[in-house]
Amino acid sequence: MKTLTVLRHAKSGWDDHVARDFDRPLNPKGHRAAQVMGRHLRDRQYRFDRIVASPAQRVVETLAGVADGYGEALTIDWDRRLYLASAATLLDCIHELSDVHDQVLMVGHNPGLEDLVLSLVPDDGSVTRDAVEAKYPTATIARMSWDGDWTTIRTGGATLESFVRPRDLDPSLGPDEF
Repeated sequence: MKTLTVLRHAKSGWDDHVARDFDRPLNPKGHRAAQVMGRHLRDRQYRFDRIVASPAQRVVETLAGVADGYGEALTIDWDRRLYLASAATLLDCIHELSDVHDQVLMVGHNPGLEDLVLSLVPDDGSVTRDAVEAKYPTATIARMSWDGDWTTIRTGGATLESFVRPRDLDPSLGPDEF
């Protein structure tokens, strides 16, 4: 069985004036959310054989916060193809994974990550899948599994095991009130 955990980067700082979107950092709420999600991964005893991630600054900072919360250093394979990747590109990257890895964490951006989850998980009317379709917020984790290898995963072929948003763990990380 293969398990793919998909993490969207934490909330970035639009107030920071950077020359490129690629260099946009996290804001304070994003840093807190990343640590909360790292603690969640630790508490659930999730282990990863491989971590693949976009090298964008907000992903780098997200994974630093996740590592802090997780309590262990993470070995990360940075893949530029994951930066703002479509679901099709993300699926290509999944198909290239070695079968020596059973538990993979993929970290990147929307809308590609949300589209990937929605394409891999059948639309069965479940509350959890409907939540993914409603909104895939920053620093949110979706965990999917399937029997087979990385090359066999196809549309509708995965089981959505969990979908956890930062606000599910800490209500102060919910949407900002205006």
